[in-house]
Amino acid sequence: MADFDVLVIGGGTGNNVAAAAADAGLRTALVEPGPLGGTCLNRGCNPSKMLLQAAEAVHDVHDAERFHVNATLDSVDHAAVVDEMESLLGGIAEDMEARYREKENLTLFTEYTEFVDERTVELDGERVTADKVVVAAGSRPIVPPIDGLDDIDYLTSQDALSLRETPDSLVMLGGGYIAVELGYFFEAMGTDVTVVEMMDSLVPREDGDVAEAFTEIASERHDVYTGHRVTAVDETGTGYAVHAETEAGEVATVEGSEVLVALGRRPNTDTLNLDAAGIAVDDNGFVETNEHLETSAEGVWAQGDIAGNALFKHSGDYETQHTVANVVHDEHRELDLSAMPHTIFTEPQVAGVGATEDELAEEGAEYAVGRADYADSAMGRAKKLDDGFVKVLATPDGEILGAHALGYEASALLHEVVVAKRNDVTVAEMADTIHAHPTLNKIVESAFQDVGE
Repeated sequence: MADFDVLVIGGGTGNNVAAAAADAGLRTALVEPGPLGGTCLNRGCNPSKMLLQAAEAVHDVHDAERFHVNATLDSVDHAAVVDEMESLLGGIAEDMEARYREKENLTLFTEYTEFVDERTVELDGERVTADKVVVAAGSRPIVPPIDGLDDIDYLTSQDALSLRETPDSLVMLGGGYIAVELGYFFEAMGTDVTVVEMMDSLVPREDGDVAEAFTEIASERHDVYTGHRVTAVDETGTGYAVHAETEAGEVATVEGSEVLVALGRRPNTDTLNLDAAGIAVDDNGFVETNEHLETSAEGVWAQGDIAGNALFKHSGDYETQHTVANVVHDEHRELDLSAMPHTIFTEPQVAGVGATEDELAEEGAEYAVGRADYADSAMGRAKKLDDGFVKVLATPDGEILGAHALGYEASALLHEVVVAKRNDVTVAEMADTIHAHPTLNKIVESAFQDVGE
C-alpha cells in the first residue's frame, strides 16, 4: 500500500490540488520548501502589482498638470511600499501554512525533494510513495552564462521586489514582460533605467504594432537599446558596466549602480530527478503533458509553469481546475487553451489574446484587420489618451483569431474579446453588440466594426 493517495510537489497553484484531495478524504502530501502560494503570491504577480500601484500613483501626480491640476510630488517612501507589501503577503502565506498544518488528511513537507523511483520521492530521509502524483514545482529566473555576470552582485526579479533603497541607476538585461514592469516601477521611484534587449523591440512576443508602439513610449522614459545582445558585465568604481553588441558588430557600453537580470524563466525540472520516475521533458526542459495534463509516467500529472502550457498564474489556476477533476475525481477533462489572455501592467498597459499578425503572416493565413484608436473615442478624448489602440485579427468569414490592446486599462478592455473568442462569437456579432457610451469599451466595438473595411 502506498504511503499517500495523492502527492503534490509544489505549493503554488498545486496547493489547491492538495487541499481538494484532502477535502475529498484522500491521504494527501504537499511538498513545498518555501512559503505556500508559490511564485505568484511571494515572488511575482502579487508583490509586483502592489509595487506598481505606487508607480501608478506617481504617474497620476505627474499627469495631473494635463488636466489643469496643480499637483506636486514631495517624495516616495520606497521602503514603506516594500514593507507593506511583504507584511501583507507574508501574512497570507503564513496563515495558509497554519491552516494546512491543521487540515485533516493533509501532511505538509517543507523541504526539497526528488524522485527516486516511479511515483516515489525522498522525504525526511525516507522513501515516500503515492498512488497519484502531481508535479507543480514551478520555474525560476533564467541567468544565462554571460561573461562576468557570476562575478557581480546582480539582481533577479525576486531580489528587485524586495529592494528597500531606490537605486540611482539600473541596467535591465531583457525587455520582456517582467523587465518592462519592473523598469516602469523603478523609473517611477526615481531610478534612471536603461533597458538592453536583443530583439528589435521591447515585449517582442507581442503583436508587432503593439511592440513597436510600446517601445517608442518606453524610450521616452528609459534609455532603450534594442537589437543588442549582452556580451559581458564588469564592475566599475561606481557600479557595473554592461557591454552589448548588435548583429552588425556595433558595441555599446552602459553603466548602472545595479544590474537586473530579467531574461525569462526556466522550469525547475532539473531539480527533481525526473528520469527516475520516467517523466519525459521537452527540448526546453518543460514536462510533457497531454490534453488531460497526464505525463509520460502512469499516475503522474503536471501543471503550472513546469508544464509550460503558459507561464501565467491564470493558466495555472485553469489547469488546477482540470487537475482536481482528473486526479481527485477521476474525470477525463480536457484543456482548452484556445483563448489564453495575457496582460502587462505598465503605463500604458498591454493585453492580448490569440494570434499576432506576424504569426498569421508566417503561416500564410488569410486574415482581416480592424483597429480603433483611443484618441478617437469620447472617453479617450475625455481622459486625453493620445496613445493607445485596440487591434482585431479575424478570418475573412468573421472568426476571431486574435486581439491586442495597448493603452489605459487595456487589461480590462481585452476580456470581452476573450469571452467572445472562447465562445465562437463572430466579428459581426461583436460589431453589432451595443456598448454603453461613452465607455472605453466603445473602442473595442469600433475595432470590430473596422474589420475588413
